Amino acid sequence: MQKVNSLPEALSQNSQLPIRIVSPDFGHLATQDIDTSKHPHRLPYYFFLFIRQGATRYGIDGQTFDLGEYELVVSLPHQIQHKPHNLEACKYYKLGFDDQCLSRLPRQYPFLLNPLALQKISFSAAAAERLRAIFELLQGLLSVSDTDPDLILAHLHTLLTEINSAYFGADAQPADPKLAKYIAFRVFVENNLTEHPTIHHAARELALSTDRLNQLVKQYSGLSPKEFINRRLILEARRRLHYGERSSVKELAFELGFNDPAYFSRLFRKVTGKTVTAFFRDLSAT
Repeated sequence: MQKVNSLPEALSQNSQLPIRIVSPDFGHLATQDIDTSKHPHRLPYYFFLFIRQGATRYGIDGQTFDLGEYELVVSLPHQIQHKPHNLEACKYYKLGFDDQCLSRLPRQYPFLLNPLALQKISFSAAAAERLRAIFELLQGLLSVSDTDPDLILAHLHTLLTEINSAYFGADAQPADPKLAKYIAFRVFVENNLTEHPTIHHAARELALSTDRLNQLVKQYSGLSPKEFINRRLILEARRRLHYGERSSVKELAFELGFNDPAYFSRLFRKVTGKTVTAFFRDLSAT
């Protein structure tokens, strides 16, 4: 089964979590594994670039961002990216992780829904120093492949909370109309998740045809609207399994709005590659 929004296993620096951090003196791939082309490409996972010192340029979905000291750019899965310019002259951190990491964190981070369509975030000197310290801690934890995932996730949660705070402290910028509609779709899904909104309902709320909605969601997420909603439901199921009481499959299915627990079980396995029972067993073993 092809995974969507996933960090390739070979890139992960932890044996149990799909996450990788890179800085000028840490985490670089071997020369033969580096894509040296300048062609745009899509990463199927979340990617952050934080500049501590220096300046660079980074392109996302046809828009070029000038990044300087104490600035960070956020790239969502499947956005088209260009490699940064002159990064070797900077002090920086790169961070990549995927939905599996998000499923094990205790909350959603609204900035990852990108409701303001901001992808470059500026930090005060004090906030930037906190970010540097968190990145440094994550780098230390990821220098050992068998580090306890809970330690990594605790610092990742702190990092995302810090970024989320700075994100919503920034001024909103005008959104590209297509991206704005995609963001509106994601917010609609969050607000109506357990009601299992139909594509017709979502399209009507967004004043789009179903064909246009399909095209838009596919463009930005690599998924159809139905697949997007299903994967978000299963992400929520995984989060509740991690942080809620260990309810039965039937109870969990009903909590998430599924009328048919058997269908929920099949969908869970299709998306995660595991049965709910196996997922329970793995949780109990950690």
